[in-house]
Formats: sequence, structure tokens, C-alpha cells
Amino acid sequence: MAEHPHAALVRKGYEAFQRGDMDTLRGLMTGDCTHHVPGSHPLSGDYKGVDSIFEGYYGRLFSETGGTFKVELRNIFVDGRGHAMSVHHFSADRGGKHIDEMGGIVFRIVGEKITDLDECVADIEKGNDFWS
Repeated sequence: MAEHPHAALVRKGYEAFQRGDMDTLRGLMTGDCTHHVPGSHPLSGDYKGVDSIFEGYYGRLFSETGGTFKVELRNIFVDGRGHAMSVHHFSADRGGKHIDEMGGIVFRIVGEKITDLDECVADIEKGNDFWS
């Protein structure tokens, strides 16, 4: 059975992110896409628009961790109505700290493009401590 198109879109995004292929990743999102980052640390908040997402968030993930930020997709679930949910493992090093956690993202998809990403983490306090 073929993978659902929304699962394939999310998988392609994870693969592009892990390779550092921001052009491909950018092409998977609408221009006004929003990425919501949980927590109460300097990287948390809402990044509205692809420039804000790529420069304000993804760029900082790499720069703040010296390129050590890694994410491994574990699973994708779809509802067939424009939502996909990923489960992933991520790790990074920063300022003498290490994080090794599970997380996920709820994606909203319209017209075969990602319009919204709601990120979730297993332990929000660990994330706050790591990024603060």
C-alpha cells in the first residue's frame, strides 16, 4: 500500500531538514506558514512566515548547537483531512549541556503544502533548561 501523500510530504520535510536542504524544505511550506515552539526559553514562540521560520528558528537550532542538532523521524500518522502528526527523537549539545528527547509535530496541510507546525516535546522543562 502506498504511503499517504501527507505522510510522504512530512517525511520529505524531515529528510530535507536532516540534510540541511533548506531550499527543498522551504518549497514544502506556504509563504505564511507558522511554526509554534513550546516552552519558555529564547527559542520558544511563534514563527510566522518562512523567512521567520528559517532564519529565526531553524538557523538558530543549528547555530546555537554548533551543528549538533539532529532529529530522527520515528513515525507519521495522518487523518486524511489535512493533518499529519510526527513522532521523532532529537538530540543536541549546547554550552556544556546535552539533550536527548522525544518530541513530535502536528502539521496542518492545505493544497499539498504545510501551513502550520505545532511542535510538542516529551519534557518541556528539560527543553527550557537546555535552551536557556
